[in-house]
Amino acid sequence: MSARDVVYCLLTVLFAAAAVRGLRQGVLSRSPGRRRRVDQLLHAAMALAMAAMPWTWGGVLPDVAQTVLFAAAALWFPLTAVRRRQESGLLATARRMPHAAGMAAMAWMGWMGHATMGRSHENLAGVLPATPHAGHLAHAAGEPAAREAVTAVLALYLLACGLRSLTRQMLRSAAGFAEPVDRPALRESYGLFWDGLMFLGTAVTLLMPH
Repeated sequence: MSARDVVYCLLTVLFAAAAVRGLRQGVLSRSPGRRRRVDQLLHAAMALAMAAMPWTWGGVLPDVAQTVLFAAAALWFPLTAVRRRQESGLLATARRMPHAAGMAAMAWMGWMGHATMGRSHENLAGVLPATPHAGHLAHAAGEPAAREAVTAVLALYLLACGLRSLTRQMLRSAAGFAEPVDRPALRESYGLFWDGLMFLGTAVTLLMPH
């Protein structure tokens, strides 16, 4: 087994566990709120798709369907932001942007898969000329650079979000703002832990070859 396969196996286990957690909280949780249930079901769908994505049998969703579904999910999170007490609407939206970025990353990977498949079909069909013009060469050279830039921005943002989620409680404790160890605090720490793992796993998946 290659090192890449080991990474894929670890990611699959992570995303499968995250999918089970999302389904449990989205379907079986007693906590009120339709918005929260939809959030968790979207996270579960994302985790299931990502658990299968590295493998040859992992075409859970066609690329176009994946792009549309997760692009809509990326819009869902900022558009359904709810303000807390004495909180601005901008801050409420910013709190949900990391989750929107994760969904956008899934849509982006689906779009890249669709675009790559389209170019492969064109090449096989002989649509592209054997000696393209200079303008076409420049355009073809610019596309990979733009795709890599978008991928890098998404991956760096998700990496930062993951590290922030995983270290947030430790930083609060070090600064002397530790909250009492009660059930809500434990639930929040547990959620931050899983959010951080999901953000980091998504960032790694973005950067891995598909």
